[in-house]
Amino acid sequence: MRTFHAGFERGYPPVRVCIGAGVRHEVGAEMDARKLRRALVLSTPEQVAQGEATMADLGARALGIFSRATMHTPVRITEAALAAAETADCLVAIGGGSTIGLAKAIALRTDLPQIVLPTTYAGSEATPVLGQSADGVKETLRSPKVQPEIILYDPELVATLPLSLTVTSGLNAMAHAVEALYARDRNPLSSQLALGGLRAFVTSLPRVVACPGDLTAREQTLFGAWLCGTVLAQVGMALHHKLCHTLGGRFNLPHAATHAILLPHTAAYNADAAAEMLVPAEELVGGPIGSRLYDFAASLGAPLALKSLGLSETDLDEAAKLAAENPYWNPKPIERGDIRGLLQKAWEGSHPH
Repeated sequence: MRTFHAGFERGYPPVRVCIGAGVRHEVGAEMDARKLRRALVLSTPEQVAQGEATMADLGARALGIFSRATMHTPVRITEAALAAAETADCLVAIGGGSTIGLAKAIALRTDLPQIVLPTTYAGSEATPVLGQSADGVKETLRSPKVQPEIILYDPELVATLPLSLTVTSGLNAMAHAVEALYARDRNPLSSQLALGGLRAFVTSLPRVVACPGDLTAREQTLFGAWLCGTVLAQVGMALHHKLCHTLGGRFNLPHAATHAILLPHTAAYNADAAAEMLVPAEELVGGPIGSRLYDFAASLGAPLALKSLGLSETDLDEAAKLAAENPYWNPKPIERGDIRGLLQKAWEGSHPH
């Protein structure tokens, strides 16, 4: 097991990060070290077995399990979970962005400490950012309260992640790094974190697809997830995340797959305006960023078309309109017509160039 402490932002406490096979069994020891006694375990309905295994590890420390975490962190689910957490003194989340998002939403309201065991590469665990949805609108916020205090990365937890989710989750993480390279508030540290994260996935994700049980490659991709999540905490988000939040909040599209499909198109959209900042990434992927990311995703069997997620072509006008309203800062101006064209290509699954 490798352990380190990370904290790059003033006013944000350091985060304890542990990486290694079997580290998921250390939750009880982490609780004992902090004199925590009553943990509410969180999971999705699909991962309730993993949540129950964590409860078995915790024994009397486990208060119970709340297994209704879902995509985009609906406020109504958070309100139900708050009742279950009423007598807890900490939260243990095992899962991906949905479960970790729920832990963050509870922590925002209660300030309960979080111990998280990621089972995907989304990177949410490494950020003080929470995205939550209500009435078809997804909004994000940033607060020290939502940053998990302890992250336990166990490659055995992701070794059984279906390949489809492995690929989309990895591309989701890479999207954080690509946008960080041209963020308005980028800095030398954020750029190096972003490049490190991209390198980890470009070199290791194909190995994982070829051999899903390769724990060394899985561990490297988990470290890449931490790098990409950490850089997301360092800088602001741009067009890519605005579109993903719009499509997810309004049309309830799956989070990771939406990121995976949009990434080549949003990168291509910004390629000219952010040419200088993207040079290191283009050297890493071996050519124009949008084209090479599309080819990389295709080589891994990733979904390439928004229509495959159930989005109707008739929804694209509304999506472009919503994305152009209150836009995030972006290196290239966000024009509704241009965004509509981008979405058309992403809906069809066309090559960005």
